[in-house]
Amino acid sequence: MRIHTFPLGPLQTNCYIVTNEETKEAVIIDAGMHPGELLRQAANYQVRAILLTHAHFDHMGGLDQIRKKTGAPVYIHHSEQEWLTNPDLNGSSRWPMIGGAMTAERAEYEIKEGDVLVLAGLNIRVLETPGHTPGGVSFLIDNELFSGDTLFAHSIGRTDLPGGNYEQLIQSIQDKLMPLPEDTRVYPGHGPDTTIGFEKLHNPFIA
Repeated sequence: MRIHTFPLGPLQTNCYIVTNEETKEAVIIDAGMHPGELLRQAANYQVRAILLTHAHFDHMGGLDQIRKKTGAPVYIHHSEQEWLTNPDLNGSSRWPMIGGAMTAERAEYEIKEGDVLVLAGLNIRVLETPGHTPGGVSFLIDNELFSGDTLFAHSIGRTDLPGGNYEQLIQSIQDKLMPLPEDTRVYPGHGPDTTIGFEKLHNPFIA
């Protein structure tokens, strides 16, 4: 497995291509705005799925473009299915100067806690980690965690947007992420990667 990171769009949203180098298959995690660089890399693989950690506009602004180019189906938590089609829910109408109202077609598949997706030869475990958004999820592949906007290096996701809940976010982190092995590498929605062990020691919100 290889992980390719692409900070996309005005908010530098981390989007990932996770590849199976033996089969030349891949999954994409999050679909940020202006995805040209990501699509150029994705052209080297058969993309089997597009997985969304949540449906804020900076994580789905390039979704239809990526879906059209790759032909891959989209997976999202069931409680945020409607966010894809509604600019008020996905937040794009709140900041029109960034890119205007954004919508995407509905996801082909809805996911929930405990699902294990077998895609591109990878076993992808779905962890419900709400708080930043009601349907926020993290994806665990082997010892690699894709945390979306739940957990960052030295920080956590904001909870002042519609649907955010600080207490719920902290509970998600404490109950779902902190019990993971300390060497689990965390690939967040923004900023550098980190590890569970490092955040236990140094994250001021949870240490």
